[in-house]
Amino acid sequence: MNGAVETANKNLKKIIRKMIERHRDWHEKLPYALMAYRTSIQISIAATPYNLMYGMEAILPVEVEIPSLRIIMETKLDETNWIKQHHEQLFLIDEKRLNAICHGQCYQKRMAHAYNKKVKQRLFEEGDKVLKRILPTQEEAKGKFAPSWQGPSIVKKSKMSKSCCQLERCGGGGGGEAEVDGLAEVEGPISPCSV
Repeated sequence: MNGAVETANKNLKKIIRKMIERHRDWHEKLPYALMAYRTSIQISIAATPYNLMYGMEAILPVEVEIPSLRIIMETKLDETNWIKQHHEQLFLIDEKRLNAICHGQCYQKRMAHAYNKKVKQRLFEEGDKVLKRILPTQEEAKGKFAPSWQGPSIVKKSKMSKSCCQLERCGGGGGGEAEVDGLAEVEGPISPCSV
């Protein structure tokens, strides 16, 4: 799945969570959650998904009972003017979609810039002592109280790629390769066992 779909699903889950009383009733509230999502302005595109799909804003159920100014103005139009107005809106739909694409690209750049500002580049030199993170999928990491770091190891080759290092275990044994994100630098003496 791409990021936009995951974000949409996450937002729908939030909406449904606020609407339901029992977790088994979610399927009954799904159409209402979808309508709420489709008729609200999305920050990433600066428009409602409904507007980009149909070229006009949705008429909410509340507006049927208590007519808004927009509904009152539309009811005063005769049929030919109403059709003309909707044709004009449909001609502008491509322009609205292009604006949404441009706004989405600007939004992605802003988000990438904000993320990249927080990222710290980790550079390890050959000979640095490091600890290697034990991933939950490995056999050594069983239970809550199992060690989360393994080592120490010494960086054998640091220039393999921007995200990978060749390691050699202290006190002998195999080392292998490790991603830079899963390493932590160790200062000072440390015993050759899991931490």
